[in-house]
Amino acid sequence: MDELNLTPRDYQKTIYETCQKKDCIVVLPTGTGKTLIALMLAIDRFKKFPLEKIVILAPTRPLIEQHFEFFKKNLPEDWADMQIFTGKTPAIKRKEIWRTAEFIFSTPQCIANDLEKMLYKLDEVSLLVVDECHRCLKNYAYNHIAQKYKIQALNKKVLGLTASPGSDKETITNVCDNLGISTVEIRTRESSDVKPYIQELEFEKIEVEFPPEFEEIRVLLQEIYNKKISELKHRKVLFGFASKTTLLKTQANLMSSIKRSRNLNNMLAVSACAQALKISHALELLETQTISSFIIYLKDLFHQASEKKSKGVQKLVKDPRFAKAYTLATTLNQEHPKLEILKKLIYKQFQTNRNSKIIIFAQFRETVRKISELLNELEGIKADNFVGQAIKQHDKGKTTGLKQKEQKAMIEKFRTGEINILVATSIAEEGLDIPEVDEVIFYEPIPSAIRSIQRRGRTARLSKGSLKILLTKNTRDQINHYSSHHKEKRMHKAIDQIKKEFGTGEKQETLL
Repeated sequence: MDELNLTPRDYQKTIYETCQKKDCIVVLPTGTGKTLIALMLAIDRFKKFPLEKIVILAPTRPLIEQHFEFFKKNLPEDWADMQIFTGKTPAIKRKEIWRTAEFIFSTPQCIANDLEKMLYKLDEVSLLVVDECHRCLKNYAYNHIAQKYKIQALNKKVLGLTASPGSDKETITNVCDNLGISTVEIRTRESSDVKPYIQELEFEKIEVEFPPEFEEIRVLLQEIYNKKISELKHRKVLFGFASKTTLLKTQANLMSSIKRSRNLNNMLAVSACAQALKISHALELLETQTISSFIIYLKDLFHQASEKKSKGVQKLVKDPRFAKAYTLATTLNQEHPKLEILKKLIYKQFQTNRNSKIIIFAQFRETVRKISELLNELEGIKADNFVGQAIKQHDKGKTTGLKQKEQKAMIEKFRTGEINILVATSIAEEGLDIPEVDEVIFYEPIPSAIRSIQRRGRTARLSKGSLKILLTKNTRDQINHYSSHHKEKRMHKAIDQIKKEFGTGEKQETLL
């Protein structure tokens, strides 16, 4: 690689050498250079098979554009014919480009659709790079492409890239099987060959008391919830512990059953299940988000009932406990204590360093909006909402979200300092080229190990960083925090077992 002035780190060289020999998934923390490994392998394969193509896939248009720019920047002009496919490129045009292009950068949906229409085949592809490869499951377009590639390619080579391949052995094995992987290379922030290249990450878990003033509301809603769960168990459609996941599965099974036969027991159970899920969501907002988001949600349920959208919702809002919970919430003269603590944390950080850049992650848009509104009251703070494209309804009307161009523009403002705090939903977790930040704050813990790893990867790359998690005591915040932590430990254990099964047997350090 010397002739191209590429200077890989030691661990990148080691991983690259493995990828030359075997189809490999590379698991590296965000910001530690997965894309450089992909570039090195692409150069190697292109030199070996100069008449064949390199295909690089990423799940979103901004991310695939990012890869395209990285390759263009690090390869000499005219070194290869590099082309980018997105949904904006017409299928017929893609067919023409495919004939002559040597490096093709695409979202998976484009290639999957073209293969379905038989516009071209993958027989001339010598390397398939799959970024965020943990998505290669079930019906996702990655899986369709991978299966075709296995059958069609003459000189097959697969490279999967991810910060986290999944939290259990079965999921990780499925991803490996779907891609035809024969080894896994994993490094963590604690790995001896990675540690010299990354900065210290300070971690602080900030425990918040659940206000006693909120407790009466919680008790009322919990009573309704428990009654609905008892009903589902009595109707023999729910067994064991009732989590949000089991309720959603129960609901899906019931809906499927009703399509086949309109059984009265199941129809009543569907209504009870829907009510339980709505109360569960209300409890989540009360315990972990903001009182304003909780009130808005309850108002929306009253609105749905008035429009007779669902008998279940009509029944729910008629429950006197529901009405009392709403009345108590609207007469409260306080917000969730997380907001005040967050405000103090931000004030302190900017007192220490007025040029700080911070990302605050929150689950829901209403929470994001409330946080930005609150923080912008502080002198020197320029916070903005970084959300997805979907249209959402809230108390102030509809928000259309941010189109990809607007997301890019906001990231640029963040880069230049015009904005110094991004308050973001999950859109900022994966892929986007967001500048290095001094601090990442989780407004609430999330149960997903993959998403937790991606969130914290936004800091402590080039300079020292800080991660803070706000956790409300005696609420689902605690459950979610420990769930994510244990899933991550299971992930490392599972990868270690899979590596041994592949015959590598190299034990990696696990994350503390």
